[in-house]
Amino acid sequence: MSDRPTRDVRDSKVLAAMSHPLRRRLLDILRVDGPSTASVLADRTGQAVGNISHHLKVLAASELVEEVPELARDRRERWGRRSADVISWSMSDFPDDPVAAAAESLVLERQTALARQWFAERDGHPEAWRRAAFTTDHWARLSVAELAELEEKILALFTSLADREVPDDGEERKLVFLTARAVPGRP
Repeated sequence: MSDRPTRDVRDSKVLAAMSHPLRRRLLDILRVDGPSTASVLADRTGQAVGNISHHLKVLAASELVEEVPELARDRRERWGRRSADVISWSMSDFPDDPVAAAAESLVLERQTALARQWFAERDGHPEAWRRAAFTTDHWARLSVAELAELEEKILALFTSLADREVPDDGEERKLVFLTARAVPGRP
């Protein structure tokens, strides 16, 4: 686990900086793969290096990405990493803010796109992986305190899986996208 603390976003400008699909993807790649250069990120995303550099500068101006000069092999090479492994924010901190609404929509679109990508590609994966992947939904009557407790438990489980030392036991491990959403609603 990193010694970089959770970034609790309360500034609408920071939320706006991370509310762009490519910047969101760059943050995800840096979280999963660690520090990188603009050239590597450009290859990974299919974008031009100049475009990636621009978006990294926007993220750096909001202190979401920081430079890692000790990784550079020469003065021209620039490495960047997420300034915090976990970036957290709540809609309740941005009442009636259209930027927050756009950010929430972007998160939902990203989650949906990743699920649809799996659906489109799952036949190309071995049977064991197709059986292991899952989707579930449930209805439960919960109080505000119980919903908060559920969130705490799910976040703890996801964090324990994401931040653990990956065992060297010969088992195949793929990158797995974990998501959960619990909202009041009606069937």
